[in-house]
Amino acid sequence: MIPDHKDTSSRPKALVLGGYGLIGSATMRALSQAGFHTIGLGRSRTAALVSDAQAEWIIRDIPAFSVSDWKTILAGVDVVVNAAGALQDGGRDDLKAIHVTAITTLLEALEATKIRLIQISAAGAHPEASTRFFRTKARGDALIAARYHNWVILRPTLVLAPEAYGGTALLRAAAALPGVIPRLFPKTQIQTVHIDDLTQAICMAARSEVPAGTLADLTEEESRSFPELLQAMRSWLGYPPARWSLPLDQRILKPIGAVADLLGHLGWRAPLRSTALSALQDGIAGDPQNWTAAGGSPCRSLTATLRSIPATRQDRIFARAYLALPLAIAVLALFWTLSGLIALADLAGAMAVLTDRALPHGLAAPIVLGGAATDICLGLGILWRRWSRPTALSMISLSALYLMGSALIAPDLWGDPLGPMVKVLPGMVLAVIVWLLMEER
Repeated sequence: MIPDHKDTSSRPKALVLGGYGLIGSATMRALSQAGFHTIGLGRSRTAALVSDAQAEWIIRDIPAFSVSDWKTILAGVDVVVNAAGALQDGGRDDLKAIHVTAITTLLEALEATKIRLIQISAAGAHPEASTRFFRTKARGDALIAARYHNWVILRPTLVLAPEAYGGTALLRAAAALPGVIPRLFPKTQIQTVHIDDLTQAICMAARSEVPAGTLADLTEEESRSFPELLQAMRSWLGYPPARWSLPLDQRILKPIGAVADLLGHLGWRAPLRSTALSALQDGIAGDPQNWTAAGGSPCRSLTATLRSIPATRQDRIFARAYLALPLAIAVLALFWTLSGLIALADLAGAMAVLTDRALPHGLAAPIVLGGAATDICLGLGILWRRWSRPTALSMISLSALYLMGSALIAPDLWGDPLGPMVKVLPGMVLAVIVWLLMEER
């Protein structure tokens, strides 16, 4: 636990599960400003400190909590906000564990308490929904409604904020494509909600200004098609209307989603996973009536939301760099893997580069074999999210070693008309870009 040295004895205490996510971090700030002693809970110390190094954190894996663990943590807590969640099963995420099992254990610990539980669900959560994300969210919501007495369940539509992760980041990137805008899901209807409207609702619920047993969608009243949303985002970024509209056949999305799902098992939370694509195809919509009936203020429209979050140069750079990172990783993976495989396919030719320059055969063979195996390992290693950043650093170091070695053993290659050694430098720069841009959310 990272302690908070401020005087908190007179303030109500709020525990925010998933406190460093998009919604969780905004909730932490809003509750603190509203006078709560706020504590964040999540499994990544690095992400927690990046989100707010001054906040108080409990670093634990939420699904691993026992009932006794929860009871210990809940001592003195007045409000629990569950902003923890995952979009899809993957290398780092288990939907049932986080959306159902963890809630079941938490509810057992909450028995006989008066703690207000605020569940951040999702508009569209339903037992018969098309995706496992919405179905498990609905199961968690149902458990809370059936087993506890002091709860509020809020179901936001597409959340827009100054920050962007996953789907909202991809939305910005698609809107910022030079000269072209993709045309996809023309009949799908999308509604949005400003992050401040969501956190205001959370604060109202935390102050018991919303009655227990409230289940409400948080959304604007208007809706628009997905292409219209992209056009609005492009205008918000400050770009002129695209010259070309690129129609995309929805049949290509299935293989794209399958590849993104595979990357999910390597630790990547790719925004084009099948769950996200299914959600877009189904539409993201809600009904604001329950919220206004509970005493809440209407959520602002998309136009008002974008007007209140003016786009800056940083937003435009981020939008166009967002697609550059996966492209850089893919190119590096292909380059290094093929480099190793080509050397193995022509061992004699690869060794001749060294033996023709007076290096003993007994030394050339292990250098070529070791170098080829290392290249392949690095090419595959950068595809694993956990190792992508150290792998990029290893690529930079090994490239530098190759350049120094060539200068000693084969300096003539630097004067080769095809520039085999000079071409190593752009690859090093690409690896530097990956190393710099890789960041936990």
